[in-house]
Amino acid sequence: MSWKPALAPAARLRHCDIRQAELLIVPERIVVLNDTAAAIVRLCDGTRTATEISRHFPQAGPDDVTDFLDDLRGQGWLR
Repeated sequence: MSWKPALAPAARLRHCDIRQAELLIVPERIVVLNDTAAAIVRLCDGTRTATEISRHFPQAGPDDVTDFLDDLRGQGWLR
């Protein structure tokens, strides 16, 4: 897969000290990410392909990571 995911212009990744969690802040919604999801989103800077990102997470199947990225793209949170 040659797609190089990056956060959409309206999406922000922020740490919440109160929740001790990473938040994906998108228009009219805040998504609380688990540690693995946050680590995946942090790598979405437009420099790595989805396949390269999935290689960072051997504990998750490569399809799991790319499916997650595809879901975020479908929501409009990644470009």
